[in-house]
Amino acid sequence: MNRRNFLNWVGAGWIATCLPIAIAACSSKETTQNAPDQKWQKIGSSNELNANGKLLAKNTPVGEVLVVKTSQQNDLVAVNPKCTHAGCTVEWKSDTNKFVCPCHGSEFSVDGKVQAAPATAPLKTYAVKIDGDAVLIQ
Repeated sequence: MNRRNFLNWVGAGWIATCLPIAIAACSSKETTQNAPDQKWQKIGSSNELNANGKLLAKNTPVGEVLVVKTSQQNDLVAVNPKCTHAGCTVEWKSDTNKFVCPCHGSEFSVDGKVQAAPATAPLKTYAVKIDGDAVLIQ
C-alpha cells in the first residue's frame, strides 16, 4: 500500500467515525412549542376563563401559564407569565392589549415580544385552544 492510498483510507475512516457524532449533534430531542408530537394538556375550564377573561394555572406540566382573551373575537393567548427581567408575574392589560410587569414596568406584546425595557427576552408562548369545557395548551 502506498502513502496516498493509506491517507485516503485514514481520511475515509475518520469521516465514517465522525459522521454519526455530527448527525447526533445536529438532531435535537427538544420539541418546539407547536410541534405536532406534543400532546394538548388541560390547564383549566372555559368557565374560569370566561368569568375573568383570563386563566392563571400555576401547577401545569410546563409550569405557570396565563391564558387571556384578547380584544379580538375568540382570540386566545397563552404565555408563561414570569417576567424575563426579574421573575414577577405579568398582568394582562386588555385596554392596551399588552402584558405589563408590575415590578419594573416591562411591557410585552400579545405574542410575548418585549415592547418596553428593562426586560430583553420575550415571554414563552404556547398554542392554546378550547375543547368543550377544557382550556388546552400545547
